[in-house]
Amino acid sequence: MPTGRQLVLDAIACKPVPRTPWVPFVGVHGGRMLGLPADAYLKDPAKVAEALVLAQRTYQADGLPVMFDLQIEAEILGCALHWAKDVPPSVTSHPLANPAAPLSALPPFGLDRGRMPQALEATRLARAALPDTALYGLVCGPFTLASHLIGSEIFVQMFDDPERVESVLELCTAICIQTSAAYLAAGADIIAVVDPMTSQVSPKHFTAFVTPYVNRVFDAVRATGGKSSMFVCGDATRNLANMIATTCDNVSIDENIALPRLRDLAVAAGKSFGGNMKLTVVFLLGRPGDVKLDAIRALDEAGGAAGFILAPGCDLPYDTPVENLAAVAPMLDPYQREVARTTATGTLEVRIPTLPSYAAQKDVVTVDVVTLDSAGCAPCQYMMSAAIAATTQFGSKVRVIEHKVKNHEGIGMMCALKVANIPTICIDGEIRFVSIIPDGPTITAAVKDALVK
Repeated sequence: MPTGRQLVLDAIACKPVPRTPWVPFVGVHGGRMLGLPADAYLKDPAKVAEALVLAQRTYQADGLPVMFDLQIEAEILGCALHWAKDVPPSVTSHPLANPAAPLSALPPFGLDRGRMPQALEATRLARAALPDTALYGLVCGPFTLASHLIGSEIFVQMFDDPERVESVLELCTAICIQTSAAYLAAGADIIAVVDPMTSQVSPKHFTAFVTPYVNRVFDAVRATGGKSSMFVCGDATRNLANMIATTCDNVSIDENIALPRLRDLAVAAGKSFGGNMKLTVVFLLGRPGDVKLDAIRALDEAGGAAGFILAPGCDLPYDTPVENLAAVAPMLDPYQREVARTTATGTLEVRIPTLPSYAAQKDVVTVDVVTLDSAGCAPCQYMMSAAIAATTQFGSKVRVIEHKVKNHEGIGMMCALKVANIPTICIDGEIRFVSIIPDGPTITAAVKDALVK
């Protein structure tokens, strides 16, 4: 049997493999394994490497990401961060939010600045400790990094001032190429270009503001002998064909996207693909039986296609039970899988609340924002921020409520509102904006309409 590292590399190259490789995306969950809060964990390269060794042994992982933190580059470029104990940091300021702010106002980017030295040191330490495990170096994709710098106004500026957005993307692309080369030199095998905000754009804008920039990153990675993966979370179904058409080696998606659809497009293009085990309802809130059944579901939907990598949909929640993650690897064995088909049972029960009578709430509009967690998910953060910014003018007439599907109550509201994808904005119980961030005037108009009704 090849090493786990070789299994992953062969699968990404769409070569035949004796079994499907398994790559748990252990980010801040590594801190939980060591009893450390996320903020302390992400600043300590020795602890990151220690947690990865423990994760590889405990979960029988074939591959692992080194640091799942999309804010490292943004912090160097002047974005302020909010740190929490159980999620990666979130961006709280955008130095290019003012359309008149020049790129020259940004601090210079360097591999010796911010937390980049710690991330590279964690890669070197993990490489030395895990020679037989594939390591993913994660870089913040050009569009998401540009979103951090500009804020949610990037969606307005794509229409009003596309040249400025393109100039920011040029800078972000150069930074992605630089950091990718550094991760490869430190020992990473695969560069994951994590660009979740691309799930929020139309196919036309994807072609204009995403494709040419990520392709330059993927081409640079290939030129230096590395492999590349495009990580996108959220409902990017409308952009799947465009994602597959990029020059990456692998596309990885979350549970918002149907795996059979991705499989068909990837197989037709001869491209590797991975994901989409359920983060919250299975890994975080379920039990080992739920995990086994979801792993079987994903393997069945992959259909034995060459190039498939079994993985969760995104960064694993901090509090994911160890026993749940440990339940995946045995499902890679055909015999164990067949036993589990008849013996594993699902246990997750969700109480679905009764929605209020919105019509009876005179002069008050309720804006429900269903998210994974706006503190740790970039699209969720910008969706929530857009909703708050657009409704502040109405004062007490509008209340904005976030429902995080990281807990049973949030999942219950998601079911009650009949929301299928996240992030989603509902206004007075009606689904209005699904996995695409509307501009402020659009949300304001929708709220005004609800107030009139």
